[in-house]
Amino acid sequence: MKATGQLHDLGQSLWLDDITRDLLDSGGLQKLIDELSVTGLTSNPSIFDHAITHSDKYDNDIRKLRGGALAAEAVFFELALADLRRAADLFVPIHRRTLGVDGWVSLEVSPTLANDTANTVKEAKRLHDKAAKPNLFIKIPGTAEGLPAIEESIFAGVSVNVTLLFSRAGYLAAADAYMAGLERRIAAGVPPDSSSVASVFISRWDRAVAEKVPEPLRNRLGVAIGQQVYKAYCDVLASDRWQRLANCGARPQRLLFASTGVKDPKAVDTLYVTALAAPNTVNTMPEGTLRAFAEHGAAGAVLARDGGDCEQVIAAHGRAGIDVDALAAKLQVDGAKAFVDSWQDLLAAIDSKGSKLRATG
Repeated sequence: MKATGQLHDLGQSLWLDDITRDLLDSGGLQKLIDELSVTGLTSNPSIFDHAITHSDKYDNDIRKLRGGALAAEAVFFELALADLRRAADLFVPIHRRTLGVDGWVSLEVSPTLANDTANTVKEAKRLHDKAAKPNLFIKIPGTAEGLPAIEESIFAGVSVNVTLLFSRAGYLAAADAYMAGLERRIAAGVPPDSSSVASVFISRWDRAVAEKVPEPLRNRLGVAIGQQVYKAYCDVLASDRWQRLANCGARPQRLLFASTGVKDPKAVDTLYVTALAAPNTVNTMPEGTLRAFAEHGAAGAVLARDGGDCEQVIAAHGRAGIDVDALAAKLQVDGAKAFVDSWQDLLAAIDSKGSKLRATG
């Protein structure tokens, strides 16, 4: 059995952090499902920017949609939803087999709405209804303004992938928003059947401190943050508050480890997959990382319920001059800005390609 299958059998879901029309048309995604135990998929503006600008598979749709005078943002969502609906259909058997636990795909609201609660709620509902797929998450950032939008969306029956989380505090705030939305559904007399994952970004921690810590601490902070959040996740699921919700039929908001492609060329390319194995969680990874783990990875011990040595590692970074709390806040701000930049690049690429296609007929 491949290492990906072993990891799946340990209880962790492996999701692909990528989508392209080429991958769908070639049968590549179905092959990853069949052969590498992939059970879900995530996307973001950077992924779609790369897919659209590096392929002619979208050209006919762009020519048609831009010819109809749709704005670039509206064109993007038409393209993205077309791809994600197809991907969602491939994962439907998994979604049904797991009774809605697994088999999800994700679409992000416009990153420009990260600090706009009201319009995030409105757009999340619009995209959810337009997609019309039971296994599609709407990605909402776990910013201060995003948290009430998450609660409101869960209450409205929109399943949410909470993105741009970087710390235990950020995870706990996302968990609180999810549970508050479910509690409101129960109080309103409707089933608490909205679902969610909480996506904690890992590799960006190590990239941020790579030149600031001694060699023994390199590439250790991201895993330590993952361990710390995992302990908090287990504590939430064991809490009286969650147990009351579970008693009413609610599903856990699963912890998702994101940004698990290794950035340091000197590090083992499967570092974050091996180190963050844990039952009832998700690891979403680029195709390169997925294939590397399948070829030469190893599914070893699962994360320790008590967080292992995370507090010692985080404290050692503090002694090395790293203010972990301040860095978490900075990473979220920088991450939101990077998504906005990618979004603007994406819309510019659609505009540029649309103009060229119209000029050539």
